[in-house]
Amino acid sequence: MNRFLQNRLSAKAAGLALGLLPLFVACQAQIPKSEMFKSSTFTPEKSFPKGVEGPAVSAAGTVYAVNFGGPGTIGQVTPEGKASLFVELPAGSIGNGIRFDSKGDMLIADYTKHNILKVNMQTKEITVFAHNANMSQPNDIAIDNKDRLYASDPNWKAGNGRIWRIDTNGSSVLLDSMGTANGIEVSPDNKLLYVNESVQRKVWVYDLSPEGNVSNKRLFHEFADFGMDGMRCDIDGNLYISRHGKGTVAKLSPEGKLVQEITLIGKLASNVAFGGPDGRTMYVTLQDKGNLESFRVDRPGREWAMQKKK
Repeated sequence: MNRFLQNRLSAKAAGLALGLLPLFVACQAQIPKSEMFKSSTFTPEKSFPKGVEGPAVSAAGTVYAVNFGGPGTIGQVTPEGKASLFVELPAGSIGNGIRFDSKGDMLIADYTKHNILKVNMQTKEITVFAHNANMSQPNDIAIDNKDRLYASDPNWKAGNGRIWRIDTNGSSVLLDSMGTANGIEVSPDNKLLYVNESVQRKVWVYDLSPEGNVSNKRLFHEFADFGMDGMRCDIDGNLYISRHGKGTVAKLSPEGKLVQEITLIGKLASNVAFGGPDGRTMYVTLQDKGNLESFRVDRPGREWAMQKKK
């Protein structure tokens, strides 16, 4: 049995153990195929500025994105699409990628101050979880099942970048150097790390060890045109990638094959996240429209399933 088939079966088994598989099947039956993968406006145009990025969805179903009303803020959006200010970041800090850890705390890549910020969701207290002055910028972040972060670190001017692991004590380890590292994600079984290069239009995959180290870098997929930004996996290991400039979200199979591209209303898609009551709603931030779009998908997101295990 090959690795990808094993990944699919283990993901389905995990869902069954959680008692979630019947819910997935029921929800899948309730959504006609004609209504899936069709994007629509989630928040009004210009509800966010052009720097809107880094969507993430809490266990409660609230969608969060950076730069609400201006740089250096985090906005929150109800499942009905009503946006409001959540927190203001410390002076000089501007967020990019957002993820949630197993305790429900929000982690934010603060690219101007070379920090990873942590937000206590109950008190809204903001602290510096990690700082690394050697980074050009922490851009996007991914999280594994042990709460370790993986940060992309592009140097846009030089056309290159790096990837880092940030351990639970806040220390950082350089994992590799590459092109303009941007979107980053961990596979459902925590055995693979995906990183894309926006300028070079390549998606790479590494083997990820239990200790959080990478090896065996290989090309996963290469696009002939347009850029890439944020990425997320569903529970089967399909990888969704925002196509910045093309106005689509690409869905790649676990083998790296292009399954389909979902056409968006806007063109400058910056990032994606799974949410909704069944984990099968994808939220996309659009920088040209200054808003979020959403569409339904066929399988729940990896991080949504992780949150349900808590």
